[in-house]
Parts: sequence; structure tokens; C-alpha cells
Amino acid sequence: MDRFSPLTIALILLTSCSSDENTAPDNNNFLPDIGVNIPVNLNLPEYNRLKFPGGSYEFRDIGIDNNGVIVYNIDGNQFTAFDLTDPNHPIKDCSKLIVKGIEASCTCDDGNVYDILTGQRRKNPGQGFTLRPYIATKNGNSLFIRN
Repeated sequence: MDRFSPLTIALILLTSCSSDENTAPDNNNFLPDIGVNIPVNLNLPEYNRLKFPGGSYEFRDIGIDNNGVIVYNIDGNQFTAFDLTDPNHPIKDCSKLIVKGIEASCTCDDGNVYDILTGQRRKNPGQGFTLRPYIATKNGNSLFIRN
């Protein structure tokens, strides 16, 4: 029985670790951790823009402070998904990001602008927080957005 103990411990450790780096906490005190789970049927006309590379769709009234989630089709099989709450200041009325093209901008005095493909800030990239990412997985004609 003693020789199975190390094996059992190793299996428990391996199965309890996650290899998905997108779920790692970003240590952002401005944004609370919330659960997001959005199933998307790409056959529905409402989501037609997500069928094509370069297309995006904004899910409203979900995400942090119900500010929304933006999903972008990179190449037909890979997607990005980000929360539309500015991660670089406390949540207030102006922290809901407005999407125009591939940019999401804040209406607060700081004027933060983010790239919806990468989540990076347009001005001073690498400084401050990036947009809060969600995992976007395509399976056939279904897309799943989650954290």
C-alpha cells in the first residue's frame, strides 16, 4: 500500500493544477472576480458577424458591472473575448468602454483606449492593466465564452 501513496499524491497534484494561463488572477483591485458563461450558437442570424474573420459582437448587460463583453473573430477559429470595464481605475459610470472598430475607449478623464484583439492599452502599452480576458472556445457552430 505504501508504494501506491506517492503515485496517488502525484495524480492528485497533476489533476488539481490548471494549464490554462487565461484563468490566472490579474491582481486587479479595481475589477471584482465574477463568473461568465456565454454559450453562442453561431447559426443564429444575431451572431452572423462572428462567423467571419474581423467580425465582432458586443454582449450587453453581462460582465463586470453589466458593462458588457466584446468577442472578436481573429481568423475564423480563434476568438478573443474581453470585459468592457476599464481595468485601470475604480468602477464608475464612465468606466464602461465604448467599442469602435478594434478599439475600446473609456469616457473618463484618463481617456484610456484598448485594443480588442490583444487587450493591451494603445497608449503606454505594458503599463497598467490589460482588459480582463475571458476564454473563447469554438466547437463546430458553437462558441463558448467563460472564465
